[in-house]
Amino acid sequence: MSFMRTGDSDRDTPTLTIVEGPNLLKVVGDDLGLSEEERTLRARLSQLRQEHRDLDAAIDALLATGSPDQLQLTRMKKRKLSLRDLISKIEDELLPDIIA
Repeated sequence: MSFMRTGDSDRDTPTLTIVEGPNLLKVVGDDLGLSEEERTLRARLSQLRQEHRDLDAAIDALLATGSPDQLQLTRMKKRKLSLRDLISKIEDELLPDIIA
């Protein structure tokens, strides 16, 4: 099942899409209420997380070869750590630590 609800054409209303899969019901909006900067940060965060996962898989594959190139392994691990730092920095910008 898949359907869409759209707003009036003369109003600036976001589109809401609901998609249902075998074990999934997902509502996809247009990032309601987010600024352009926040949308950019979220997109960058998603990209960095994907690169981090890919690098983790590449490190695992390199280790599985039995005799990995230690220099390449070290460089990959350093890159993975720097990605983790960037991810943390962006997460902190998106979710500031508010002391009540």
